[in-house]
Amino acid sequence: MEYLISQYQDLIYSLCLKSVGNPFDAEDLTQEVFLSAYKNLSHFDGVYEKAWLCKIAVRKCLDFLKAAGRRTVPTEDLYFSRIPDLHPSPEDRFLLEDQNRQIYLLCQKLKSPYKEVATAHFCQQLSIGEIAERSGKKPKTIQTQLYRAKGMLRKMLEVNERRRDPNAS
Repeated sequence: MEYLISQYQDLIYSLCLKSVGNPFDAEDLTQEVFLSAYKNLSHFDGVYEKAWLCKIAVRKCLDFLKAAGRRTVPTEDLYFSRIPDLHPSPEDRFLLEDQNRQIYLLCQKLKSPYKEVATAHFCQQLSIGEIAERSGKKPKTIQTQLYRAKGMLRKMLEVNERRRDPNAS
């Protein structure tokens, strides 16, 4: 056994280090390889000891790498910051609610029938077909009214923008 350790210790360590990438784990794995070899020395036929030890090392490294994924406990803030949050933040919710309120207020400034069509489409998220069905009008009529309502809303937004920034051209 002493011969195997003195002859192949560096080779097994470098193989383990390349496999796991951590010198401390590689040292531990190297010890495990030689411990396993010692326990199974009676089953070794004495031929190709280098290949036999390398085979043990590869299996130990693979087992270690498989188990490493299961036993790691993420503690870094960076790990948790990479996990996507599917829920909007309170700030995002507030901004969305404010934006929806602004759209609703703008739609209410329109005259009928544009007010009803714009409110149904932009605030209630109804399609042209759904609005037509509810109002009893033809989809083409709703489409035209929505097109005109968009133009009116665009003008209202431009006027509001000019009021906020008098230096804008």
